[in-house]
Amino acid sequence: MATATKNLLIELGTEELPPKALDELAAAFTAGIVDGLARRGVATGGDATTWCSPRRLAVLVPGVAVEQPDQMVERRGPAVSAGRDANGEPTRALVGFAQSCGVDVAALEIVETDKGAWFAHRAEKKGEPTAALVPAILAEAVKALPIPKPMRWGAHEHAFVRPAHWLVVLHGADIVDAELFGLRSGRQSRGHRFHHPQPVHVVDADAWLDALRAAHVLADPAERRARIRDEVARAGHDVGGVPRLSDDLLDEIANLTEWPVAIACRFERAFLEVPQEALVTTMETNQKFVPVFDADGRLTEHFIGVANIVSSDPAEIRKGYERVIRPRFADAKFFYDEDRKQTLASYQDTLGSVTYQQSLGSVWDKSVRVAELARVIANRVGVDAGLATRAAALSKCDLMTRMVGEFPELQGIMGRYYASQGASPEHAEVAAALDAFYQPRFAGDAIAAGGVGRVLAVAERLDTLAGIFAVGLKPSGNKDPFALRRAALGLARTLIEGGLDLDLRAAFDEALAQLPEAALVAGLPKGKDGKAPPLDAGARRAALADELYAFVFDRLRGYAADNGIGTEAFESVRALSPTSLLDADRRMRAVVEFSRLPEAQALAAANKRTGNLLRQAGGSVGGDIDASRLVEDAERALVDALARAEADAAPFLAANDYVGLLSRLATLREPVDRFFDGVMVMADDEAVRRNRLVLLSRLRALFLRVADISLLPSAAA
Repeated sequence: MATATKNLLIELGTEELPPKALDELAAAFTAGIVDGLARRGVATGGDATTWCSPRRLAVLVPGVAVEQPDQMVERRGPAVSAGRDANGEPTRALVGFAQSCGVDVAALEIVETDKGAWFAHRAEKKGEPTAALVPAILAEAVKALPIPKPMRWGAHEHAFVRPAHWLVVLHGADIVDAELFGLRSGRQSRGHRFHHPQPVHVVDADAWLDALRAAHVLADPAERRARIRDEVARAGHDVGGVPRLSDDLLDEIANLTEWPVAIACRFERAFLEVPQEALVTTMETNQKFVPVFDADGRLTEHFIGVANIVSSDPAEIRKGYERVIRPRFADAKFFYDEDRKQTLASYQDTLGSVTYQQSLGSVWDKSVRVAELARVIANRVGVDAGLATRAAALSKCDLMTRMVGEFPELQGIMGRYYASQGASPEHAEVAAALDAFYQPRFAGDAIAAGGVGRVLAVAERLDTLAGIFAVGLKPSGNKDPFALRRAALGLARTLIEGGLDLDLRAAFDEALAQLPEAALVAGLPKGKDGKAPPLDAGARRAALADELYAFVFDRLRGYAADNGIGTEAFESVRALSPTSLLDADRRMRAVVEFSRLPEAQALAAANKRTGNLLRQAGGSVGGDIDASRLVEDAERALVDALARAEADAAPFLAANDYVGLLSRLATLREPVDRFFDGVMVMADDEAVRRNRLVLLSRLRALFLRVADISLLPSAAA
């Protein structure tokens, strides 16, 4: 007979919950309830639904069985070795255990485990009603919620993220008796704080969502987000503009409102003289307002606020929104006007007073190092070194301005504005680079667009990585306080996507050479006396350069996968440790193309076999092939084919055409297969054997001009 089931609804009502934490809290609440049911063996009919609003956490679990199935309970007693004495009689411990289980010693079982044999008692326990289990499940779920700083309220000792005011627990239409934070469960929820402050009667679990909707609460987060989008679009249409509602802002507004209503507002056009990024930042970050743009992407004087109420007088809400935004914009305009009264370069004088890192000196010291790296890199990649050096010297100046001091997220953006529109405008490429070198700022962001910006992006990341690694603060586990993994990937992407053919190992050597010795000492492991060993600066820099190269190259693994380059292709190129990441990327893509050829698997197998034979012989064998020692037709044919392939390889390599070269080498399959089918490499005659190993060494070396093909999937050789 099938067990009866009912939908289970649990709602915890509170004061307004933190909007940025609401989604995580709601998901964790649902997970806790579902896990609690599962651990007790209570069957459910499908995935649970998470609902939440600023004043409530709720979950609906479908098809929850009305009772727990019967359970087979096992109690483990003493070990067999301790359960019987030397005469095989039960010890007092074993007798006591049997009595506690209500059975004779003879009824106990012996259970074998990886830690030995134990006496145990197994018995079937009748399942409990689900209603009796839910209170403990609820308490466990709430206790496990991610709440870093719980608060207390009233005269009791309860603690939660916000004061709790009501609790609804319904299994179908039945109230499940539970208590939490001194609240007794019932079927009385609460509606919108203003539109429906009186209790909301909930008939059963399925009626809860509609009952709240009728009380002006959209408890379904997806429905609330959809309404906000529609409301914002309507308001934008009314003012003839294009609202920009980011996903992050949408999430935050949805977690601040239960019945969202958009209100179109405006501010004085004079504020549009301020860079639009500053205005947008204060609208989105500080006020949770939606900026409105024109069809060309320029910010307009309109913005949209989302209220949590249907007002009888929307004009009053509009006035309030416009009133609160005005002083914020006035501050931004003041900062902008004041900052522009002096040149961007004049802020360099203050950089020396700001510590970048104790052992790495001030922000000024860092900018000097970056400027020298930018000069060297620019000369190598064909970018104007004067512009690159100037951009590097100015790259940290906007950090000292009033605007960036108030809005740190505008660093780089304000540098670009002050360099192009300030008291002494800089070259256009320099101004653009001051913003662009921060790119990519996030996953999916583009790299810097211009050559000067790309050079500065590379120089900045080289110095950051070298410096932080040197002082011993490299990432560990999931800890990366200096975002060095992101910096490394940004460096790699800029080199590859920017077409910068730079020797990364040498670039790190130069970055490390500029670091003060104090930084090199700071990262040395301390001895038992608490002191670092004597510094060998050259060896220390060489070891760091190797470590940094490997760290950056390893960041390419995920990047390569995102671009359709599999693990085998990645490893086949990594085995060569190419110093240029741009060159490494070309090689990987060529290997991917090669692996699609019908000859690829057989040649990969041949390369594996060749590598194994050479390892048996102690490594590659140098010298010339002695034609007089060629005994078999197959080895003569391979020598001829190899000579032609080696001659053909030169123009491909000169053009970095690895795809073309591997396609040419694919034609070696037939003579290679014939060679391995008909020739015994490890011949008894030492001279013949050596001659054949020289041939294989040249064959392997030719493929290694591109990658280690032996690491690719192969057919049997």
